[in-house]
Amino acid sequence: LFTQVRIGRKGKPFTILKFRTMYVDAGHAIHNDYVTWFIKSSGQQGRQGDDVFKITNDPRITRVGSFLRRNSLDELPQFWNVFRGDMSLVGPRPPLPFEVDQYQPWHRRRVLEAAPGITGLWQVMGRSRTTFDEMVRLDLRYARKRSLWPDIKILAATPRAVVSGKGAH
Repeated sequence: LFTQVRIGRKGKPFTILKFRTMYVDAGHAIHNDYVTWFIKSSGQQGRQGDDVFKITNDPRITRVGSFLRRNSLDELPQFWNVFRGDMSLVGPRPPLPFEVDQYQPWHRRRVLEAAPGITGLWQVMGRSRTTFDEMVRLDLRYARKRSLWPDIKILAATPRAVVSGKGAH
């Protein structure tokens, strides 16, 4: 298992639990550079065809880790976070503190307005095939219209998004 500090609702830090998918001594520089580019280039760069806005062929990921990630199995331990009240089943993905530091002021609303979730609107609508600004807009749309019925629809659409693998790497 792997633990990591993430930012939850109202900017409150919590420890997320996941299955380890990377080598133990994997550095963070690749991720930090990518996230900085992803956030700062969002809205300035149009998506072309099947471009995937996620690190592909990440050398830090183990073979088993690749399988776990592709099938979203690495996130199963997050049900413990839901049980503890740190997360909900549906909501925006919880970012790292480093990522929040990169946000523009309007981006921060995505960690203020809804509890983080295991799945969410952007995972079923765009997954990793969206720009950062598009992802934030989907998270904010979810937060504004949050209710039981949309949550049920998102939960029902999640297995299809996972099985199809669109945008998952």
